[in-house]
Parts: sequence; structure tokens; C-alpha cells
Amino acid sequence: MSKPASTITIYHNPRCSKSRATLALLEERGITPQIIEYLKTPPTEAELAAVLKKLGMNARDLIRTGEDVFKDNFQGRTLDNAGWLCALAENPILIERPIVIKEERAIIGRPPEKVLELL
Repeated sequence: MSKPASTITIYHNPRCSKSRATLALLEERGITPQIIEYLKTPPTEAELAAVLKKLGMNARDLIRTGEDVFKDNFQGRTLDNAGWLCALAENPILIERPIVIKEERAIIGRPPEKVLELL
């Protein structure tokens, strides 16, 4: 039996192989998550802060440092948590993916099998 879509959310980038694999892993288990394509619908700073609380992480820990946007604009910079939150909200490509949320817990699906800890 499929679990309700409202119980599990995935911040998803369909161009990312890890994100696609994580979504497939959920669907194979009969879970139809709410999918947020965060590059099309970027989260606000408040939404990111809520996700980070569920992850138990600081904003800096969620940054994809290999992205050109990071290298060109942020590498070597020291920002506080609010500054990194702003950077993530303004440049969603910097958000590590995929993020899977279930109620008050969240996990980054790297490797994809890591999300099984939430189920």
C-alpha cells in the first residue's frame, strides 16, 4: 500500500543521477513523495532554515563546493549561517541534493540508500 505523499518530501534535481536514484528507491518501496524541483521552485531562507534544522546541519554544510557559482562567488569567503542561507536561497544550484524529509527528520541521499534510514 502506498504511503501518503504528504509524509515524505524530496528536494529533487531530475538532472542529478543521485537524485534520480533516490527517487527511484522511494518509488520501489511504494512511496510517492512530494517532489520539489528546487531549481524551478527555490526554497526561501526560512524554508532552508527549517530543512537544515531537520538535517541537524549548518547552511555551510549544505553547499556544493564543486559548482562554478561557488568557485566564482563564494570560494574563500567566510560567511555566517545567515549569509550562507542567503547564498543558498539566491543560488539553489549550491544546495546539496537530494534531500529527503519525513516529518521532523531529513537526510541527504548520498549515497541514495542513506534515505532508507528515514523509512
